[in-house]
Amino acid sequence: MNVRFPRLLALLTLLPLALVPGCDRGSHPAQTGRVAPDFTVSDGTNTVHLASYRGQVVLLNFWATWCPPCVQEMPSLIQLHHNMPSLVVLAVSIDEDPQMYREFVARRHVDLITVNDPDEKAASLYHSDMWPETYIIDRNGIIRRKFIGAQDWTNPEIQKYLKSL
Repeated sequence: MNVRFPRLLALLTLLPLALVPGCDRGSHPAQTGRVAPDFTVSDGTNTVHLASYRGQVVLLNFWATWCPPCVQEMPSLIQLHHNMPSLVVLAVSIDEDPQMYREFVARRHVDLITVNDPDEKAASLYHSDMWPETYIIDRNGIIRRKFIGAQDWTNPEIQKYLKSL
C-alpha cells in the first residue's frame, strides 16, 4: 500500500475544515483584542453612542424581555451597576415591542443605561444572536472578553476581573 495515500486522504478530509471560518461563539471570540465596533442607537427616549464611553471600562450586554436567561441576569447586572459605579453598564435590548420593553424597565427598576434596538443594528456589529451576550470593553475601546448566557455579575471573581481592567 502506498504510504502517501492515507496522508493525502487525511489532508483532503481536513481541508474543508480549514476553509470554514472560525467559530465565534466562545468567551474568547475572534473579536477579542480588536477595537469594539462603534454604534449609536436611539429609541426615542434614550440614545447610546459607544464611543462616548472611551476611557471607561464598558460592559455591553445584549438582551431581551422575552428571554428567560436575560430576565434572570438583569438583577445581578443592576447590582453590579450599584457595586461598581465607575463601570459603564450598557444594556441594549433587542425587543421588537417598545411598549413591552418600557414596561419591563419600569417594573424591574432598571436604572442602568439601557436602550431599545429592535432592528438589532448594534448586536449585528458584534455578530451576536444568542441572548444574553455580553462584551467587556477596556478603556481603550478594545474587546477583552465575551460572556455567553446569563452570568452572576455579583460573583467576586467577575468583579475582580472587571476592576483589573
